[in-house]
Amino acid sequence: MIPAELYHIPLDTAEFNVIDVETTGLSARNNRVIEIGIVKINDLKIVDRYQTLINPGYRIPPFITQFTGIDDDDVYDAPTFSEVICKVEDFIGESVLSGHNLNFDLSFLRYEFLRNGNEPLANPNVCTLKIARKLYPMLRNKSLSSVTKHLRLKNSSAHRALADAEVTAKILVKMIKELRSKENINFLSELIQYQSKVISLNGSVKIPKKLNDDVISLPQSPGVYYFLNKKNQVIYVGKAKSLRERVHSYFSNSASSKTKRILRQAAKLRTEITNSELTALLLEAEAIKKINPKHNSQLKKYGNKYFIRITKTHKYPKPEISNKFDFDGNDYFGLFISRKRAEKVLNILDKAFALRECTDKELLKGKKCFLAEIERCTAPCIKKNDPGYEKEIVKAYEFLSGKNQSALDRLLNKMKSYSQKEQYEKAAEIKEVIDLILSQIHKSSLINEPVNKANVLFEVSETLSKDYLLMLEGKFIIKSNKKENDDKFEGPINDFYSNSINLDNVPSEEDLEKMKISLNWLVKNRNKVRVFYLEDYNSSEELFNAITNGLNPPKKSLSNFNLKYLTSHSISDDNVF
Repeated sequence: MIPAELYHIPLDTAEFNVIDVETTGLSARNNRVIEIGIVKINDLKIVDRYQTLINPGYRIPPFITQFTGIDDDDVYDAPTFSEVICKVEDFIGESVLSGHNLNFDLSFLRYEFLRNGNEPLANPNVCTLKIARKLYPMLRNKSLSSVTKHLRLKNSSAHRALADAEVTAKILVKMIKELRSKENINFLSELIQYQSKVISLNGSVKIPKKLNDDVISLPQSPGVYYFLNKKNQVIYVGKAKSLRERVHSYFSNSASSKTKRILRQAAKLRTEITNSELTALLLEAEAIKKINPKHNSQLKKYGNKYFIRITKTHKYPKPEISNKFDFDGNDYFGLFISRKRAEKVLNILDKAFALRECTDKELLKGKKCFLAEIERCTAPCIKKNDPGYEKEIVKAYEFLSGKNQSALDRLLNKMKSYSQKEQYEKAAEIKEVIDLILSQIHKSSLINEPVNKANVLFEVSETLSKDYLLMLEGKFIIKSNKKENDDKFEGPINDFYSNSINLDNVPSEEDLEKMKISLNWLVKNRNKVRVFYLEDYNSSEELFNAITNGLNPPKKSLSNFNLKYLTSHSISDDNVF
């Protein structure tokens, strides 16, 4: 228990411990700490430091090694978290915890403490990111590197725990000194209140008491917020990863003119808490279309959606862009939120794989084209059968299913071959394609099936509660937190295993909107997602047991996937154009 007197001590004499952790990923629930750095401040001076690498108990992902420089060899002989937990607690004691985006570090420490049977740290805390948002509103980016640069400090080793903790400690000291002179903040309680308070808009907007009370009581949870006017009409709907942080930003000195208009008309605030940012996004989109608030300009209509269609009904399939989703025997990959993004992927397919780009009419002429001459197509136009073309299609399917490495290895070998032959122009063209693939890797597919054939359950872990989304051949169903709606989610799963799905049930515009929002978010936050393919389980009981007991989904075989979706349309003389 932290003594109440601690809140009332002068900042000059307060003890702070600034923390930074490096981790194996972004999910506190599923990932582990691999390094912790703590810097102690007394009398606004750095007086002590603590740092240790930590063995997480499994291999460190390559991208984390690239980001932090910490690899498996570094942590091989390092202690586990259970071996350092007492040292960490003793070093911190009853001081004030601080950090930049402190909630991230504390979420990892919370899970590490709980896994080892310890109560999580309950120290008062001060976040330099929260203070920066209020103290430096002119800074567009409030990241650690941006604030470090703004205060003319140097970080000797960014993305290492002790170095980041040390520069954050220096930032905290500078902030406290600035707040003392500018805001007359001299006590710890005043500093803690400052980081959470709503800042008025230079007195230009008078905030009704009810609205102010609603804002003060906001939680850190994800969710949707509704501004209502005096007539109890919703005038604006928004979503937030943290309701408190997002709504508080409306009251900053740098708020936009639109924000000020909303606040002038707002009388109160209503919120709906969700389990994740994703369900907040989905709820926001649905609410805006249903309510049609006067100050919302986006999401009022269903936007355009784009797919990459593989024309499997053709003897020699080719990828092309489609803005429609259908069950016409072809395969659809995506969904892409803009035509420009779909065109980027189509451009990669055209340049990375030797597939035809000609029209059916040009193909029937049986004349070799320029692409065939430069080995950008296997030239099915002049061959009775072309097994090589089918191999290219298989490779294209792999790429569209998120398997980028195969395409990259192939292109790297091509580039090397051209360079050795001193065909530097061709090598440069291949290099452009490689760069294009690398720029798109973080946007690659989360599922390794065409969306019109995917029967998948997604589990999203962003808070202590989880979200579940079901995608059945384009239909999207979200599990409700209300028990009476369980059958709407579990019913379709049971139908799948009893083979009673209605195949004529074409996805609605609402389904496609949910697919667009969900897949875009899931790809960007794949570290928070587990993907369960329904066909990998024999029954709904087996599926639910795997989910409930935290079992890892089986690795879906891409070779089986290719066999399943391609052999039924393999190239033969019987295929028609």
